Amino acid sequence: MENSDKIDNPLPCSRGMLGEKRWRNIVSSKKELQAAEDVDWLAAHLESLTEQGELPDYLAELARFEAELNKLGRNENIILDDDKEWKINPTLYIAPTKWNIAEVLNRFAHGSAVVPQGCDEHFALAWFDPRTRRARIKSASQEDLFALKILADEIPFAEVSETAGKHPDSIHNTICRARNQGLVVGREPSIRRGKGFCAAETPKNLDLVHNFVLQWHITNACDLHCKHCYDRSRRSPMTLEQGMDVLNNMGEFCRLKNCGGHICFSGGNPLMSPHFFDLYGEASDRGHGVSILGNPCTRNDLERICEIQPPSYYQVSLEGLPEHNDAIRGRGFFARVIEFLGLLRDFDVDSVVMLTLTRDNMDQVLPLAERLRGHTDEFAFNRLSPVGEGAALAMPPVEDYVLFLKDYQAAREENPILNLKDNLFNIVLHNQGLDLFDGCTGYGCGAAFNFLSVLPDGEVHACRKFPSPVGNVFDNSLLSIYDGEASQRYRARPEECRDCELSPSCGGCLVVADGSGLDPFKQKDPYCFKD
Repeated sequence: MENSDKIDNPLPCSRGMLGEKRWRNIVSSKKELQAAEDVDWLAAHLESLTEQGELPDYLAELARFEAELNKLGRNENIILDDDKEWKINPTLYIAPTKWNIAEVLNRFAHGSAVVPQGCDEHFALAWFDPRTRRARIKSASQEDLFALKILADEIPFAEVSETAGKHPDSIHNTICRARNQGLVVGREPSIRRGKGFCAAETPKNLDLVHNFVLQWHITNACDLHCKHCYDRSRRSPMTLEQGMDVLNNMGEFCRLKNCGGHICFSGGNPLMSPHFFDLYGEASDRGHGVSILGNPCTRNDLERICEIQPPSYYQVSLEGLPEHNDAIRGRGFFARVIEFLGLLRDFDVDSVVMLTLTRDNMDQVLPLAERLRGHTDEFAFNRLSPVGEGAALAMPPVEDYVLFLKDYQAAREENPILNLKDNLFNIVLHNQGLDLFDGCTGYGCGAAFNFLSVLPDGEVHACRKFPSPVGNVFDNSLLSIYDGEASQRYRARPEECRDCELSPSCGGCLVVADGSGLDPFKQKDPYCFKD
């Protein structure tokens, strides 16, 4: 057996770049070669040949980082203790590079071979991620390096905040984002499902909340009057001072729960609030992730938003093909959305189109998805919330909906923008022997678990799409509301779901159960079709 086979191909990307003949000639120069101990020799030898001009300039750095990934990948049994203090991942390898090495190795891992390209000198990071149990590599961002410097120099967060001119919440969110990538370890989040949540074992990715989401309805004002709207009630407008109090509350909550924060600005139409830009800017300054659920805005407004911080995504809605959509949302709205999706693309902002599914538009969902190809990054739907004005519309029969879910899942193989949102898709995936998806909000039904909704008058709901009040943030802290008995009831799963093997990633939809006259704390989603 040749030496190149004995080493179990530890540097496959470098080997591919060299070509098989040259690779075998290089490896044959070492008489005895064993996989575990000789990866470093291979990398060093390739680096020496590169310096002598015998190999392309990029090979030395490519081999060096690939060797590190190889060693990290053999550390599957490593355990990084949950320490009470933040600390840099002890497996982290950091080195300067003038090539896009991280991109090359990541694309190679996904079956795509590209030749390295030269670029400005930067740092690349390789490490063993304790969450995914895999070796990872990336080009270091300025935020990554900032987080690592804070911990390497053991600088108190308060001091960093003062000297860097950053809000303390920003420092916390920076460290949390590094922790969420595995660059930093210690201080695991304290928001978790825990034992006894349901009969089935909860996978780790569905157990811990690393980023808590506040769906913030900063106004009920809206420039539309959709026929399925679940709340047209008039509520006391929020003052700027009250808005700042909500952000203070959010920061305290995230620090005490050891999680990062994300604020999803919604309404009504959030841009109709006179305080939108002030609050959006403040949330950004505090390091929270930000996104927008609203209606199309002007180019000037979008430019102003992106100058503050581009949202992680901007979600708009369509309710079917043009004629049906405009009957629901207003004449000309379909064309307005299509134009706005192009504007989002101009500003390199990820777009999401959401549809509210009813009996009358279910057959338009897949044709609409085809029409949206090339216009949006993601398309999904929620079932109708049969409350408010939505109570006048109808849901499809259960048997028709089940067939639709199967057709939608099949269509995903051809249309990349189709995304899963409804928890009941997990029944389809389970029946087809496929991996489950992580549910409506990333944790099955995440009501009062990984998110809460706050309305303009401070009222807090477990889920915005149906009446589910759990407190008022102007009267009590977000922490006390989250830990309160009302919130605990909403996140407990319906009693009829707790023995189901799919429960950790499902739980059905509380909105549909409640709107169907059922007790959402006891009775399961009436559309559940699991045997």
